[in-house]
Amino acid sequence: MYKQTLYSVTREHLDKKYVQKMNKSKSFKYGFNIDLDCVIISKDGTLGDIYLIQGLRVGLPATPKKVQSNSNKPEEQVYTRTQKPETLDKIKTLNDFKKYPDNIKEKYYEYISSEYNKRSDGEWFMCNGESQYITGAHYVYLNWTKIDVGLPDFRQANRILYLFWEACCADARSYGMCYLKNRRSGFSFMASSETVNQATISRDSRFGILSKSGADAKKMFTDKVVPISSNYPFFFKPTQDGMERPKTELSYKVPSRRLTRKSIKETNEEDDQKGLDTTIDWKNTGDNSYDGEKLRLLVHDESGKWERPDNILNNWRVTKTCLRLGAKIVGKCMMGSTSNALKKGGGNFKKLYYDSDVRKRNRNGQTASGLYSLFIPMEWNFEGFIDVYGFPVFDNPEKPVKGIDGELIYSGVIEHWENEADGLRDNNDGLNEYYRQFPRSEKHAFRDEIAKSLFNLNKIYEQTDFNEDLTKSGYVTTGSFHWKNGVKDSEVQFSPNPNGRFRVSWLPPLNMQNNVIMKNGIKYPGNKDLGAFGCDSYDISGTVDGSGSNGALHGLTAFSMLASVPSSQFFLEYIARPQTAEIFFEDVLMSMIFYGMPILAENNKPRLLYHIKRRGYRGYSMNRPDKVRSKLSVTEKELGGIPNSSEDIKQAHAAAIESYIEDHVGLNENGDCGKMYFQRTLEDWAGFDINNRTKFDASISSGLAIMACQRHLYASKGTREVKKLDFGFSRYNNSGQSSKIIQ
Repeated sequence: MYKQTLYSVTREHLDKKYVQKMNKSKSFKYGFNIDLDCVIISKDGTLGDIYLIQGLRVGLPATPKKVQSNSNKPEEQVYTRTQKPETLDKIKTLNDFKKYPDNIKEKYYEYISSEYNKRSDGEWFMCNGESQYITGAHYVYLNWTKIDVGLPDFRQANRILYLFWEACCADARSYGMCYLKNRRSGFSFMASSETVNQATISRDSRFGILSKSGADAKKMFTDKVVPISSNYPFFFKPTQDGMERPKTELSYKVPSRRLTRKSIKETNEEDDQKGLDTTIDWKNTGDNSYDGEKLRLLVHDESGKWERPDNILNNWRVTKTCLRLGAKIVGKCMMGSTSNALKKGGGNFKKLYYDSDVRKRNRNGQTASGLYSLFIPMEWNFEGFIDVYGFPVFDNPEKPVKGIDGELIYSGVIEHWENEADGLRDNNDGLNEYYRQFPRSEKHAFRDEIAKSLFNLNKIYEQTDFNEDLTKSGYVTTGSFHWKNGVKDSEVQFSPNPNGRFRVSWLPPLNMQNNVIMKNGIKYPGNKDLGAFGCDSYDISGTVDGSGSNGALHGLTAFSMLASVPSSQFFLEYIARPQTAEIFFEDVLMSMIFYGMPILAENNKPRLLYHIKRRGYRGYSMNRPDKVRSKLSVTEKELGGIPNSSEDIKQAHAAAIESYIEDHVGLNENGDCGKMYFQRTLEDWAGFDINNRTKFDASISSGLAIMACQRHLYASKGTREVKKLDFGFSRYNNSGQSSKIIQ
């Protein structure tokens, strides 16, 4: 049975007595709580469950003693909208309401007050025997937002999205949300709903809309934002200034206020004239859209589809300043999109998305982009596979399940998705487009076009998909190498460590570990025929701007018949840039010694090779395999290594990776998948550019490892010296009548 969740509940780090005390006095404040490492979205001063959503702790309000329910039977408990008074739709404006007799208006006061409370604080309800909370913004979306099919369905995916969005709004460190979505997830309507929701209660504010083109932004404004605003109830909707259905700007004039007996009696013409002075508009797509303006909310729709010359990264650098005053964040961005191919805007969005990881913050507590990233797999939002409780039907049900649309569901979404994908196996670009539109993982969402890759992307993606669950099942271990008892050049040991720089999929048996052979005072690898390392090194510890490429190291076994050694398999991946180059050199050295295998490294950055030689391990450093020793330069004889400048070497290096992918990556003829478990390397191969190799550290080192294990293929025939053997026998010419000795 397929299982998946979008969050986990965590309270282990909390002091229960402290929480009980604070809940009793309702003292928890809305926003980020540094002591609890949690963003509290509760507006009633209480704290209940803490949801961990993609690395972000979100504190919900405490569950009330009584939670509303449409039924006493758990199986019948579903989300139901608040029942509206029958005659409410007849009242279009506040002035119309004032004309009603007091005895009729009395019927509406409690209802209107309750709607304001739910709009602000959210709502609790029973769902299949469990109490669930939705935010105020989500409540408005479900109850007061008209979309293309009427009112929206309740979905668990949207519940989590709105909880996450509320946390972004509450967290003073956040500029908003970067949502990686699937097609037709409803994001455009949700973003439009939130725009109108906030605009109708904000004074002296501006709300902006951007999309992949100006036409798309305009369409979102005219087809979504304006109709949603027009269909708001009279007690939520301020009076508009100008046209009922504007094309460029929606302006609210009269303040929106909570209608009570007191507020209506105290309302005067002077109050009516003050107005909100709040506007919603859209801009044409460009790097400088909204430059110099102050925004309360910026909706960034289809941000993964900005194509040249427009650049989402450049635009975000500009519009980010529209959301702050100095260090204070005064506005938020609601960004969401599927991704285009990497060369068609997807690459920039991919960078922005990964720069928004809440688990990676600077010393100010912010992500690199300022946004918080969120991904929800397609199975949670796919039409036709959502049950009445808002959950996806993953597997084929034993008996039909009632869907949220009232139709019966006969099959599971996972099998449906796989069937669609299988039908596109012969159409690589079509398959990758399907993955991008309906991704089940972040890697699906950022798949690139096949034609743009030097290597077989189809095989790389097959392997990537296969690895998704394996990396969570212990096939790859993260850890560190260290000298036994801290004594260098003694014995190397490996220890699992979640913060380690090494990822390994195989450790040699004890009798093969630290297999060092001494010859004439020089140490040689004892397992040189079992595999080899490839390395892309660096010489400078740091750079002025803190950037610079990573050091990369890969270990690969050679073809082997030994049961204890996997054949032709990458067993180690190292992609990191420690604080000093010396730390990196020592990491490389310990890896070689532990596995007892030689290394082929680029010699244009020689500090690593000098380090290896000084420590007495010159025997571990391989010479370039395409030349005999007599043809090596003085430096090459001294240090070993291979240059990266030769065009022949570049071509041979790329060909080595290409050949390995064809033979050992992805699905084979029997339907079995390869054993290349390192995702970062696979991703590096997918984007590899032979004309711009410098940024592909993993490709460089992994290719060198392949060349090292296949060194016999690169032996130079042109320079090989062939010596004739002289056995001391005379040779004769036997033509003619008699034999004559050959002088």
